[in-house]
Amino acid sequence: MWLCPALLLFSLPGCLSIIALKTVRGREQGSLTVQCHYTSGWQNYGKYWCRGPWKTCRTLVATTGSEQEVRKGRVSIRDDHKKQVFHVTMKELRQSDAGLYWCGIQKSGNDLWARVTVDIEPAGLHTSTSLLSQDMVSNQSGMRSGPHPRTHYMLLVFVKVPILLAVVGVVFWLKGPQGNPREQCEEPFYVNSSFSLLIQDTVPQKEG
Repeated sequence: MWLCPALLLFSLPGCLSIIALKTVRGREQGSLTVQCHYTSGWQNYGKYWCRGPWKTCRTLVATTGSEQEVRKGRVSIRDDHKKQVFHVTMKELRQSDAGLYWCGIQKSGNDLWARVTVDIEPAGLHTSTSLLSQDMVSNQSGMRSGPHPRTHYMLLVFVKVPILLAVVGVVFWLKGPQGNPREQCEEPFYVNSSFSLLIQDTVPQKEG
């Protein structure tokens, strides 16, 4: 969004009338597009894309001042008069495409220009980086998922099972005989005859 205020400044007398990013990057075997913005009044002038030192740069592709797209080899250029920008696209990028380029506008006297440096990233480097990132994500996912079964087991043994037993005990207690609470407390409770005999043997007898 900074381009709009910049273009307003460039429209002032004595300022530059064309602007582009200083550096653009593309990946080998891929493509890139450079946007060259210019101020009002230059719509019908010829635009071009050249490579090398400014005074001796070699024009790769150029327009005749119209909005018709022009292609030459792997490079194309298209001017948009309404938006005041012309687009340069380079396809099937190679390592040898890296270097110094210029967005230019033809006019009498000295042309208008903006310097652009093109960097090309090796295709293999991008692939290796992607694979490394995927492997790191996979390892991190495995580390996060590893403790889950053990955590679930610990919760089951120390939390869920005691809660379940407590709930079952409350249910049975609520469903028990609804007699006199005092009588229920005084009435002995024996699970079976063996357990009853055991209680009688262990409880000390009162002396007469």
